Amino acid sequence: MQLEIRPDPAEVGRARRWARSRLAGSGITADEPLAETLILLVSELVTNAVVHTGRPAVLRLCLPAAGDCPSATVRVEVADGSSRAPVPRCAGDDATGGRGLALVDCLADRWGWSHEGAGKNIWCELDRCSQPRESAATAYGGGRSAYEDLAFEAV
Repeated sequence: MQLEIRPDPAEVGRARRWARSRLAGSGITADEPLAETLILLVSELVTNAVVHTGRPAVLRLCLPAAGDCPSATVRVEVADGSSRAPVPRCAGDDATGGRGLALVDCLADRWGWSHEGAGKNIWCELDRCSQPRESAATAYGGGRSAYEDLAFEAV
């Protein structure tokens, strides 16, 4: 399933609402830790596409069907029209942005990117039975991670 995203910051909220509406049909309840993590990952990847490319994007969710194995993998992909690779950058202590992909790295079981047509596809996966490596609060700076001083900007 996929959702077309316009290059407008208001689209981030629409993408979160759309993703939430798809969870119940796949058997992922709103109170399941996976649901909260999945919505945060959708938000981060869509924000990067909207803010850093200024081009339309496509959000794709690959969710298990209701009744599938409870350990099924969930995949989030955001394809955009920019062929430029995600570029690491250091976010200062007072910076209000620049930590999106570091957060994705903390929360996802796997993530990466590849060229897709004239643009790129950034993806992440969550194994339904696994626990996130860090809580969202820790990943946002409440604790330490391997990416403490390294942030990423998708361009």
